[in-house]
Amino acid sequence: MFSVVDTLSLPAEDRFDWWCETVARGAAPTRISSDHAADFVGRVEMLSVGPLEATSISFPALTSERTPALIKRSDPETYELTLIAGGAMSVAQARREAVLSVGDFVMWSSSRPYTGQGRSSADSGPSRGIVLHLPRRLLPFPQSRVEQVLATRMPASGGIGAILAHHLQTLFQEGPALGEPEGARLGSATMHLAHALLAQQIDAREYVEPEVRATVLLARIEAFIEENLADPQLSPHSVAARHHVSVRTVHQVFRQRHESVSAMIRRRRLERCRSDLADPRLRHLPVHAVAARNGLGDPAGFSRGFRRAFGLPPAEYRRMLREGTTGARPGR
Repeated sequence: MFSVVDTLSLPAEDRFDWWCETVARGAAPTRISSDHAADFVGRVEMLSVGPLEATSISFPALTSERTPALIKRSDPETYELTLIAGGAMSVAQARREAVLSVGDFVMWSSSRPYTGQGRSSADSGPSRGIVLHLPRRLLPFPQSRVEQVLATRMPASGGIGAILAHHLQTLFQEGPALGEPEGARLGSATMHLAHALLAQQIDAREYVEPEVRATVLLARIEAFIEENLADPQLSPHSVAARHHVSVRTVHQVFRQRHESVSAMIRRRRLERCRSDLADPRLRHLPVHAVAARNGLGDPAGFSRGFRRAFGLPPAEYRRMLREGTTGARPGR
């Protein structure tokens, strides 16, 4: 289930009240104030996939407070794990305060009072975030350990944090178009990655289930493949060696994808080549050089593979794009 509402579709005098009501339904009731209340410009995208509820949110500068009275009135008993995707924010809870910028994660609890601020400026634009609503009862960790990281900055510059951040961006790009079975699998994978991030932050890997470990290993392998497509030696064996597991283990975790490791490497190399061939900045490169820069050193094999994947040889594909004609199947 996917829904999106932009305040610009509403009369200016109704926008801020609508925003406050939407936030209360999507997360938990809060008291919101903003200097932009008279003409509030915000956007909310809500996505439900499998066990996961997620929200992508964009808004101008504001202050949000969850008070003891509001908690007593209604408490969904969730942890709100949030990726800062634009602007700057701060969150104060449990006698801690986190000052956050793009690329940071932060989490707060709906069961404790907190204050959040979104800061926007002409340079940074509106505050934007992607929020995972994690039911407290579904987390495998002791509550006392989880609450150690409330209102604590969790950088997403590398490791599992970077993988989860990229995954969340993709979630809102691709999730709305997926069918129910695919959406359920995507929701479970997202939940597993969130659990892995929290396990790392609270040093509680012993609570992570084998299924979660397999999902995280798959995500790490996929990220490694994306970063090393140009390496002609990239293979299931090199992937296994880099992650200190057996080749058999690599093939096992890829069963989740219904695509072999080698097939993924081949597909992504061809897709990169297709993108490069369409890039005007690379028009000086011969077709075989485009293939080589993406790890495909056999020109004849590349041409055959490209034609099978996209319906015509790479040189003809590039020519058709330059001439502005159609007939290729770039989306295949």
